[in-house]
Amino acid sequence: MALLKGRGAMTGVNLIAIVRKKGFTRDGKSQYADIQLDARDLRGPNQTNLHLKSDPVRGEDGKVRHNNGAPYSISQMEEITKAAGSNTEPILDKDGNEVGTVYGFKGNVMPSTRGTGLVVNTKSVEASEFEVDSKTLDNQLTSMRTARRAEAAAKESQAQASAPETEWEQAAEVEVDQPTAG
Repeated sequence: MALLKGRGAMTGVNLIAIVRKKGFTRDGKSQYADIQLDARDLRGPNQTNLHLKSDPVRGEDGKVRHNNGAPYSISQMEEITKAAGSNTEPILDKDGNEVGTVYGFKGNVMPSTRGTGLVVNTKSVEASEFEVDSKTLDNQLTSMRTARRAEAAAKESQAQASAPETEWEQAAEVEVDQPTAG
């Protein structure tokens, strides 16, 4: 889940919404949207997970996957669509069929009152500073992978930096424990 900390970190956030055509709730009153912090937003580059909501779910095969969708009412989705305007890109399946849409917009986010993660305050949405295109989703994944690799490299270098100190401390202890000849 995206981490937005500090004063003003949750206001005026550039976002993208991934909305699938079949993502409606059973009653048809809400639609699921995977809303992410746009990797090009100043708050995005170091984020290992850009999703506003990301809950681990164990599948029937035993593998853990993440549920990134949050339900938004039809009127809330209309606000997001209106704010995005023409800043959209179709989502195509492997056969070239349109299965959803990516919307680029800007808004304020807040902690969810139901469930986990963050949600968009749809009363505050407006046009994004960034245009979405056919490479937007790939760029989102690349940004998260890059941040994960940087985080792993930092942890590894920190572990290596602390390892010599531990060896030195052990060597110092060994020297102290040896009897002196006199």
